[in-house]
Amino acid sequence: MQIIQRVTVMQILTENSKKKLLAFFEEKKEMLERECSQLYFQLRKHEKEHHNSAAAESFKKEIEKRHDKIKMIEFQIHQIHTLPLGSEVKEKEVDALLNIEVGDHWNEKTVGKTIVIEDGIVNEIRPR
Repeated sequence: MQIIQRVTVMQILTENSKKKLLAFFEEKKEMLERECSQLYFQLRKHEKEHHNSAAAESFKKEIEKRHDKIKMIEFQIHQIHTLPLGSEVKEKEVDALLNIEVGDHWNEKTVGKTIVIEDGIVNEIRPR
């Protein structure tokens, strides 16, 4: 029988991976800033055409959500700058298939796994 198990993917911070992470976060931040500008534009346009405060509040909430995400990204960028090379950074979690057979030790088989990646290459697979 096969079951699905969550596996944590960790990335070893190298000069190359640091550059890629920073570029990824900067791109995400720019996208959110563009969305905020567009929402501001739509808000002003809506306020001129309609005097519906409920819709204006909706725009303001969406803008605030994006500002919160931008603050989180700025914090992550700061963290990347302060972490020393060789540090492990959680990249994501993925699902993996796990084969379970009659007679297997449940606790040993289902112990979570961690995949460690360095510059895009699997460096290690270890139990959590």
